Amino acid sequence: MSDMGQIAGVKVKPLVRHPDDRGFFEEILRDDDDLLRRFGQASLSMSYPGVIKAFHYHERQDDLWFFPVGSAQVVLYDGRSASSTAGKTQVLYPGQDNPLLIVIPVGVVHGYRVLGSKPLMIVYFTTESYQPDHPDEKRLAWNDPTIGFDWTTQYR
Repeated sequence: MSDMGQIAGVKVKPLVRHPDDRGFFEEILRDDDDLLRRFGQASLSMSYPGVIKAFHYHERQDDLWFFPVGSAQVVLYDGRSASSTAGKTQVLYPGQDNPLLIVIPVGVVHGYRVLGSKPLMIVYFTTESYQPDHPDEKRLAWNDPTIGFDWTTQYR
């Protein structure tokens, strides 16, 4: 497996939560964040505990992921041959207890596993709208040998 470092072009924004006696307020994405090169679409998805949704990449769109409910193990693999971090794997653990925005550039393979015993929700933004007649989804198996990621929990 490749070194677990930062992948070129991947951006991670820790979110700031402002709690009080009523609950909390948290900004997710601002127009002055300089995270997305353009806005295409916003979507919401829910996955059940233990589910692995992996792997895929895009040739035209960047993704921006946010997990407001539950916990995830996000796995990124730099499949761009011309990248300075080609072949590197990066693992992040975002979720309601670790609020992050993750920008995934074109060509970076990505997927996630639901951690814990409750469903996971993901809100994601893309730089292109989904085109059913020409989808920008290039799929790989969850256990793709090129990536070689071990999805099992490592007991320490």
